[in-house]
Amino acid sequence: MASGLFFDSTKKGFGSSQLREAERRRSQRNQSIVLMLVISSMLVSYTVRLVNLQIIKGEYHRERADQNRIRLLPMRSERGNILDRNGKLLAANRLSRSIYLWPKEQTPAQWMETAQKLSSLLNIPAKTIVQKLEKTGYKSAMPVRISDGVSSTAFVILGERAQEFRGVEIRPESSRYYPNGEMGSHLLGYIGEATQEELLANSDYPMGMIVGKMGIESQANQLLQGIWGSRLIEVDAMGQELREIGVRPPTAGQWVKLTIDIELQKTAEKALNGRRGAVVVLDVRTGAILAMASGPSFDPNLFTRQVSTKEWNALQDKDKPFLNRALQGYPPGSTFKVVTAVAGIESGKYTPDSMIATAASITVGGITFNEHSGGYGVIGFEDALAYSSNTFFYQMGMETGPEEISKWGHKMGIGESTNLDLLGLEGGQPGSLPTPADKQALYGEEWYAGDTVSMSIGQGLVLTTPLEMAVMVATIANGGYRVKPHLLASQTNTPATKPEPTGIKKETIEVMQRGLVAVVERGTGKQLNDGSIPLTAGKTGTAEVFGQEDNANYIAYGPANKPEIAIGVVVENGGYGGVAAAPIAHEIFKTYFKDHKPKPAPKE
Repeated sequence: MASGLFFDSTKKGFGSSQLREAERRRSQRNQSIVLMLVISSMLVSYTVRLVNLQIIKGEYHRERADQNRIRLLPMRSERGNILDRNGKLLAANRLSRSIYLWPKEQTPAQWMETAQKLSSLLNIPAKTIVQKLEKTGYKSAMPVRISDGVSSTAFVILGERAQEFRGVEIRPESSRYYPNGEMGSHLLGYIGEATQEELLANSDYPMGMIVGKMGIESQANQLLQGIWGSRLIEVDAMGQELREIGVRPPTAGQWVKLTIDIELQKTAEKALNGRRGAVVVLDVRTGAILAMASGPSFDPNLFTRQVSTKEWNALQDKDKPFLNRALQGYPPGSTFKVVTAVAGIESGKYTPDSMIATAASITVGGITFNEHSGGYGVIGFEDALAYSSNTFFYQMGMETGPEEISKWGHKMGIGESTNLDLLGLEGGQPGSLPTPADKQALYGEEWYAGDTVSMSIGQGLVLTTPLEMAVMVATIANGGYRVKPHLLASQTNTPATKPEPTGIKKETIEVMQRGLVAVVERGTGKQLNDGSIPLTAGKTGTAEVFGQEDNANYIAYGPANKPEIAIGVVVENGGYGGVAAAPIAHEIFKTYFKDHKPKPAPKE
């Protein structure tokens, strides 16, 4: 009985062990199947992925890999320097750091975040950065320049946090620099990136091309800009340069020499002292512009970097600092009496010896036109110019007629677009010398005798620019030739700038010269004859401006015995010409004669 129980127990234990072993094996088999399925799935997934990468999108990714490895870097050309007539720098270049973005390195969403970070570092609106990327295209293989003149602080931060700024490159380049700040800003102009229209019009311009936007920078842009080059380089995964594969070096722009004398320019601007107005200084023999100042001015260095909203708004204020007032029309006042006198003699109505009785006033068409004083008696041209008699020129103007005055004014350079053609400066307008027919055509109004009276003393519809005022008085100074004002030294003494004979007779020129010298010796400009400089000639002018203080005008040339330079000055709301405008010319003469000792006049 006992042995039977033992057998049954052993038999039962053997059966349980077999079952456990079977279950273990079955579990292992299931695990193997699952593992095989997982591995198979992964292999299938990898295979599909490889097919997609290498076959379906293989060409795209190979191109992408090459672009990550090989880059074409544009190399900016160095813009040509601008020099004054003596080789002194007016515009040059200096080393700076520029920021470029590689569009393909980030997604549009990522660039939005990066733009926010760069905005605070570079003081550029994030919107502006994104707009430049969008304009170029996020798939572009070429970099986009977003800033130059990067501060040392921004440079260090970008270098230390390079991992946060994938696709952002700092590149050393040359940047435009105006060493004299605001001096000559209207004639030099400023630079900026080419607009979309400029890029489309010039297929050879790369993105980020720098072009002249105003003044000589714009007029001589083809000479100054040079030709951009490029470098083909290999980079690693971090974008660091490994080796240079090829290079096409840039070609620097040509240097451009102007007719401007920097010392005269400085003197003119200092004497103008930021007041609204303009000064022009010409060589009476060649028409070369020695100085052209306009106030108020601006600093062209602003445009070598990103201009802030505050800075831009300051440039749009009521004084219009962008406006080149040397090329804007003003009532010339009594400086125009030079034209009326020439027209009177050349018309045949008067001779250089003619005398006219002056009075305290004259009445024309029921309107009284006053003299400065009680009248000067019976006087000739010399005294009429010296004392600036209004009634003398009222009578002469009415006898001569507006057509003759307009005719000779044009011959002497007023209202002539050719004064602007050689300059190529933007925003200029020739003056105005309308005839009765012109008034009818322009305004639909009849011409009255009072119009002629006003015209004869440079009021009414007459407008002249400071540049034209200098050309006009240069015509008297050089013996009757109208010069062609220009700024490029290469244009001086060429057929294009050859002075034109006006046909003014020698006797007329001589009496006009004596009259303008008398202004300084004993007339309205005698305060300038202080012995500090050789004797000069000039004519004061005070022009009425409706509802405002009078403008102050002055024209001059010197030295009186052998003229070399001519000057035109306008000071807006400056009051009397002899008080506000003439002293500016006097300072210019001082600077000129300091460096140019006058030679004695040739003996007859």
